[in-house]
Amino acid sequence: MFVLVQLIFKTHKYVNCWITGQGQDKNFYRENLRGINLQSANLADASFIGADLSEANLQDADLSRAKLKQTQLDGTDFTGATLTGAYIEDWGITNTTKLHGVRCEYVFMRLPTKEDPDPLRKPDNKQEVFADGEFADFIKPIFDTLDLYHNQGVDPRAVAIAFKNLAENHPEAELEIVAMEKRGDDKILLRAKTAAGSDKSQLSAEYFDDYNQLKALSQSQQLLLVEKDKRIISLENMVDTALKQPKFYNQGDTNMSDISGINIQGSSNVSGIAGNNSSSIANLGTISGNVSIALNQLPDAPDADKPGIKELLSQLQDAIIQSTYLPEEEKAEALEQVNTLAEAGKNPQESTKQKTAKTAITMLKGIFTGLPAVASLVEAGNKLLPAISKLFGLG
Repeated sequence: MFVLVQLIFKTHKYVNCWITGQGQDKNFYRENLRGINLQSANLADASFIGADLSEANLQDADLSRAKLKQTQLDGTDFTGATLTGAYIEDWGITNTTKLHGVRCEYVFMRLPTKEDPDPLRKPDNKQEVFADGEFADFIKPIFDTLDLYHNQGVDPRAVAIAFKNLAENHPEAELEIVAMEKRGDDKILLRAKTAAGSDKSQLSAEYFDDYNQLKALSQSQQLLLVEKDKRIISLENMVDTALKQPKFYNQGDTNMSDISGINIQGSSNVSGIAGNNSSSIANLGTISGNVSIALNQLPDAPDADKPGIKELLSQLQDAIIQSTYLPEEEKAEALEQVNTLAEAGKNPQESTKQKTAKTAITMLKGIFTGLPAVASLVEAGNKLLPAISKLFGLG
């Protein structure tokens, strides 16, 4: 009898949502809602923790502040839905989850607590929001990945050369590095997204055959293969950095035909498939390396006599590193702002990037304000920041 009452209650709850579209603040903890039609429903503040919403119709639904932790969303249609303020910790989106036209200004990567009611907000800057279409690009999950696990005495240079060779030998696989995570003291996982239908077993076998042969070479023999290839050098530095960090995570849209453009950043766990590193990278060398890699993504100025964003930011990076007046903690913060400008510099005329650049420049001015007037960094800042602002269309 009790089971029958429960079944009736559950059925009534779902039917009520279907008919009235009112599911606001409801708790659907671990419920099986596969295939449910909640189009245009009001589901604000609802909890779907552990629920199965696979193949559900959530078109134009309001999921503001909804708790979607570990929610199964295979084939779920979010077209036109609102996800602003949703909590998406370990949510189970797949390559069949439809996110077209999703309206979302910001999300949280963890569930709220009393101590932290807004955990791991994205975008990180609370003054910023996702522009139209940005959320889907940001949250695009790792659908089909090639996992290359190195478990003994990792050789960063051999990793870099082997991966570059693999990407060049298999352009159809569209390899993109999306994650790098240290495992234990000397083990590392390199994760790469692949094109649908790629034979990951074959790719893995070919990679490790090449890697093991390269690892057996002497350093001088490896150097002959590397020469001055910036793509290999960039990845080698990344792997070396990863091995020196407690945990390292990289998420970006780097096409491995140009590995020099890898964007390294601290990130939270997206879809439960990569290591979590919510703390900022404290090592100055690491941050400076991140800046250099980001700058490599920017085009060179067409006129050598008229430096562009890449050249100006490179000068600013050097001035910050060489400053004898700036404490290391503030150097790290300043370099983080330069990295932000480098990322924004990919699309300097976009309004959202201009806003980001303006904030970063303001932060840099604040950092430089406390320095003595004789400091070379003050002179460099006074010269470079206005020029950088102008290239971003900020006057």
